[in-house]
Amino acid sequence: MKNHLFRLSRMRGMTLLEMTVVILVMLGLVGILIVSGRSWMLGTNRSGCIMNIRNMQNAVRAYQNTNQLSDGVSLNISTDLIGPGKYILDHPKCPGGGHYTPLNRIPAVGQLVMSCDLETILGHQPTDHEEW
Repeated sequence: MKNHLFRLSRMRGMTLLEMTVVILVMLGLVGILIVSGRSWMLGTNRSGCIMNIRNMQNAVRAYQNTNQLSDGVSLNISTDLIGPGKYILDHPKCPGGGHYTPLNRIPAVGQLVMSCDLETILGHQPTDHEEW
């Protein structure tokens, strides 16, 4: 009887090796979660930046059409497009921490009105903008 009770109490716990394996598996899963979360965040920042460029491009085209201006006419984005009652309410900010460099003229079709300094490092530029 005594031997039977000893065996039951011994089978209930986990060995040190089993605990180590469980902890290692959990650490591996957490590592994968962190890597995929960072990748997701980089993609989200890239998409947000491209949307900012696209919105500014649409604002320039609306300003150009409203005022019947041709390509190459000088443009001050801060005064002509941005502000209350204008095409864009506030200056766009890159979600990834980059900075935008605007053109000082209305661009030709296919040329972007502003670029992000993260375009070469993190791809913060639309790949297909020939018709913009």
